[in-house]
Amino acid sequence: MRRPKRVLALAFSGLLLAACSHKDKDAPLAFVPADTPYVLANLDVLDDETRQAILTQVDAELPAQVVQMKSQADQLADKDPDMAKYLRTLATEFDGKTAEQVIQETGVNPKGYMALYGLGLSPVLRMELADTKAFDSFVAKIQNDYGKKLDVVSLGTQSYQRYVAPVSHLQFIIAVVGKQAVLALLPQDAAQPLLRQALGLDRPAKSVQDTDRLADLAKSKGYAKWAVGQVDLTRLLPLLIGGQDPLAQALQKMRAENESAKTGEPVANIMQLPPSCQSEASRIAARVPQMSMGYTTLDEKHRDMRFDVSLANDIVSAFHTLKVELPGLGSDPSAPFELSLALPMQQLRTFWSAQAQAVADKPFTCPMLDNLNDTFSSLGDATQKAAVPPIGDLLGLHIALDSYTPNPNGGMPKVAGRVVIGTNNPAGLLAMAQMTSPMLNGLKLTGDNKPVALPAQLTNALGESGWAAMGAKSLGVAVGTGEDSKLSDVMQQPGGDAGELMRTHLDGDMYANWINLLEQRAETTAAMSSALNPDDSNAQNDPKAALASTKAQFEAMKSEAARIKAIGMQVRMEDQGLVITTHTELK
Repeated sequence: MRRPKRVLALAFSGLLLAACSHKDKDAPLAFVPADTPYVLANLDVLDDETRQAILTQVDAELPAQVVQMKSQADQLADKDPDMAKYLRTLATEFDGKTAEQVIQETGVNPKGYMALYGLGLSPVLRMELADTKAFDSFVAKIQNDYGKKLDVVSLGTQSYQRYVAPVSHLQFIIAVVGKQAVLALLPQDAAQPLLRQALGLDRPAKSVQDTDRLADLAKSKGYAKWAVGQVDLTRLLPLLIGGQDPLAQALQKMRAENESAKTGEPVANIMQLPPSCQSEASRIAARVPQMSMGYTTLDEKHRDMRFDVSLANDIVSAFHTLKVELPGLGSDPSAPFELSLALPMQQLRTFWSAQAQAVADKPFTCPMLDNLNDTFSSLGDATQKAAVPPIGDLLGLHIALDSYTPNPNGGMPKVAGRVVIGTNNPAGLLAMAQMTSPMLNGLKLTGDNKPVALPAQLTNALGESGWAAMGAKSLGVAVGTGEDSKLSDVMQQPGGDAGELMRTHLDGDMYANWINLLEQRAETTAAMSSALNPDDSNAQNDPKAALASTKAQFEAMKSEAARIKAIGMQVRMEDQGLVITTHTELK
């Protein structure tokens, strides 16, 4: 389901790109409680040209996604026939249509407001409609094609439709309220106040729109106003773990019934949670109080985003001012594939040892969290073992790949690229490598960053020319024609600035090459399975169906890769927490 979800997310982003700058008392954000634990909404409008460019991107991806949905439906036919039928219904509905046609047929206003938010944990999607009759017709058509009707229920003068899932104790509701569509996932036995608020019949005492919460967030983080999201973990985790939220209770009841069926323990006993769950959820949330995201650039050729993860002060201070001496970490990547990853083992060991000790000193007692005790205990043991060289001396890793060509006969692939290891003891790492591989015994490096040819015995085994170089805190190896000069360059590149943790870059051609390689291997595996099980009639295990699904998935990936010029990401620790920026450039 990952690829269809990605297309729907892109379509949703396109639909979010609209809004007026004034405050409308009936705008979706006016229905979002100020204390909602999560919200994603649009605050401003994109120009028509850019919005159309996004819809064009959806058009290009949609055919492959339709094929994939059909293939997934075939695989689920025996295991989950209802879901298989639902996927086929959706695939048929989208087949051969453009994004513009889908928007028109659903009645959604492409220049309207939307908001996805939580009433407690219960998700609600509210979006403005251009044509309420078209939306009703679309919902009716999906039900007719699927072969199952939703229940029609009234709450006062407001009607809505619902589907109840008794096993999960949840209900999905859908309604048209005024000129807005409302979709929500609620507990099966949701109390009337929750239903009324989900439908918008009762307004929150104070809304997100009243607080300017998202507008202030966008301004402080540099997000554009086209789509801004925020998750408040200080509210969400206590709701999820504390056992008081209605949706959390419904999900907990489902888990308890499953466990009771296996163990015989009464459901009521399993569902009991000690008071510590609430406080321990808040304890975790205090370490990671908030996450947020937003676009920074969105136009015909670029999709750039920023993700922020706020962290406790001791986490920030451990890495915010840290400068990792890894060559290349401070430079913009330029190779078809390039990765610079900070791994300052001394600081990582100190930090994670402290976290493990904090949990050992005050273990979790909530049943939903007690597995963290073993996790942090194992982590503490691992940090002690990581003190041993060469791991204990690590600073980071830099990989650059200029070309990669698989061997059709299954032997060593043809590779051109370089690897640099940041370490506090490069001479010791070299000595250890020479002890491990006698073919390196004749290699002598002086720490001047200058490449030295690898011993002939080793290059003959590789089938490629190769070099090694050593710096004050780095050891590098390069393989392939002309890679010696590139190794020399990277060995002299600057390390990371304060707080810089990762940079990576992948161009579209290398991405497409990797997809083709993965496809070949996947098809080979599926073909072997088909040959070994030619008479398997189970749709779930049918090798031919698996091969068809594999092809559909890779077609979707190749369709996406064909439009990508480059993908990049940077991770850094700033004064309030972790900042992750992504860059996608289209052809």
